Amino acid sequence: MRPGFIPPHGGYKKLLSYQRAETVYDATVYFCDHFIDRRSRTHDQMIQAARSGKQNIIEASMASATSKETEIKLTNVARASLEELLADYRDFLRVRGQQEWPVEHAYVSRLRELIRTPGSCYATFRKGIEHRDPAIAANVIIGLIRVTTTLLDRQLRNLEEAFVKEGGLRERMTRARLEERKRNPR
Repeated sequence: MRPGFIPPHGGYKKLLSYQRAETVYDATVYFCDHFIDRRSRTHDQMIQAARSGKQNIIEASMASATSKETEIKLTNVARASLEELLADYRDFLRVRGQQEWPVEHAYVSRLRELIRTPGSCYATFRKGIEHRDPAIAANVIIGLIRVTTTLLDRQLRNLEEAFVKEGGLRERMTRARLEERKRNPR
């Protein structure tokens, strides 16, 4: 049987960007529940931005079969939502007189090691995420967000390249129809 014009899709759980976004979401829920007043708009906004980052990766993956344009747009929405969340964490630190860790900070080196750990997940970063010092927790989550947005940037570049090479659904449909006509002329 020849392959159809609808490619495999929906494998978002295998995407490292999704795995990291899920950790960012879980970490943000923990952080907000422990360090942000539950009645504040910031609490809800941060959780929604983290959720949007994760959920838009899922939706992009599922839409990829029939619309590369939608896949690209939703992946970029995920990226934008996480950038918004990053600004919230930076604001949290700034208004409390705390600093974002510089790249040469010892904890940044440790965080990089943990990020490179195969199969790393929330449990891998638990000590930092659930640290009683909110500045440490915020910085750990900032590091995770930065990694996730970098992965999404790469993903967007790959999606762009794939679209240029392969085209979208209409082009695949046309190619499939033309190939069928060659095989079975009337």
